[in-house]
Amino acid sequence: MPYLLKSEPNKYSFDDLIRDGETTWDGIANNQALLYLRGMKKGEKLVIYHSNIGKEAVGTAKVVSVDASDPKDPKVIIKPVKALKTPKSLADIKAAGVFTDSILFRQFRLSVVPLTDEQYDWLVS
Repeated sequence: MPYLLKSEPNKYSFDDLIRDGETTWDGIANNQALLYLRGMKKGEKLVIYHSNIGKEAVGTAKVVSVDASDPKDPKVIIKPVKALKTPKSLADIKAAGVFTDSILFRQFRLSVVPLTDEQYDWLVS
């Protein structure tokens, strides 16, 4: 299952992920988001979304490993794949029919959001 990960670019941007080569995705407090993190599998596809500043999907990444032995602090290591040729703005995402029933707009504060394959494909196209 693909996921959208939200990050504030002034704290940790997609460019930071590219520079670092990989990172542990942490700092998550919301129980629903933690559940999604714990459920991730190695190799799953990710979209990185810049929240607050920019408000757009900017790049893709993938899950390198998951250690969910501590359910309140799962260790999910991710690495960048590539920057999107055309970032998708929040307005574009809201207008796309494939996001009509997305949890992205029902629980907008979630920092980890599951995506359908259709939603992932639309974001990276």
